[in-house]
Amino acid sequence: MNRKKPILVFIAKCICIPATAVLILFLLDIPYRKIDDEKYMDMWNLRMLGNQINEVEIANVGSSHGAYDFVYDALTEDGYSCFNFGSVSQTYQYDLALLREYGKHLDEGCVLFIPVSYFSFNNETVNETEAQALSVKYYHCLSPKNVPDYDLYTDIVTTRLPILSAGEDLLKLLPEFPLSLKVFAAEENPDAPGMDEAAVAEFANRAASRYDRHFNNKENLFLPEREEQLLSLIDYCKEHELTPVLITTPFSSYYNAPVSETFFDQFYSTVNRISSDTGVSYYDYSHDARFSENLAYFSDSDHLNAEGAAYFMEIITEEVPELRDVLGR
Repeated sequence: MNRKKPILVFIAKCICIPATAVLILFLLDIPYRKIDDEKYMDMWNLRMLGNQINEVEIANVGSSHGAYDFVYDALTEDGYSCFNFGSVSQTYQYDLALLREYGKHLDEGCVLFIPVSYFSFNNETVNETEAQALSVKYYHCLSPKNVPDYDLYTDIVTTRLPILSAGEDLLKLLPEFPLSLKVFAAEENPDAPGMDEAAVAEFANRAASRYDRHFNNKENLFLPEREEQLLSLIDYCKEHELTPVLITTPFSSYYNAPVSETFFDQFYSTVNRISSDTGVSYYDYSHDARFSENLAYFSDSDHLNAEGAAYFMEIITEEVPELRDVLGR
């Protein structure tokens, strides 16, 4: 009997210690989910589809140029159903994944703006860490069948039990150790650009930083798979009776200045060929003087601020025939 007691104690410990650890994880996971959810605030608007927002007539996909440059407040006030699927660093692959998940909420004939940026045929993310962070957020808003390159382990540690992938974010559970969240988005302009020399100099410095991010240290700026993903996105639109529209949003002259003519030749050759082959209209506002020379419309070198986005929407409602047809103008 005495021999059995140590064995039973050992077995009990083998059961209790892991069980206690799992229980602690689950208890920590409950408050951590709120912290984890806040990291993906840019995806929260998807929750409105099928609830507050139905039968969408005008929408857009895209990376930050789509997320920040399409503001539908005025059209919504006029009674139109609009939605912005754009998100920071989002590629055509994820644009398509979102449409496969939420496309049922788009009305037949919905005009879908597809931004074509200088980095669209490459990657806006600059390293594997950013790329991984980009993919993880879609596990929070897509079903497994629609997540590109779905991985069960990633799903478990990011959505089923996110505390397992918390890392340094665990410290956020302790009020005395707040950590700032790093995001890869449009940078805030501390001063309204164009007001004085110091502000313009700061704006130019940030433009150089954006150029470096989007162009430097990249072996190939035109990856065939990115073009294929754009074509797949266009095919989806046609199959589901949506109206795709290719568009390049306004950029400041500071962002355009360092870009080589060689790049522009290949960029426009690629976009115009896709437009011609698919029969999808393309509108280019990247060098539009109404924006490029008016820094007050920008939050940084290639993203519009609220005033600029509102003005941009006014312009395209007048100048894009596909949109005018929906608006009855």
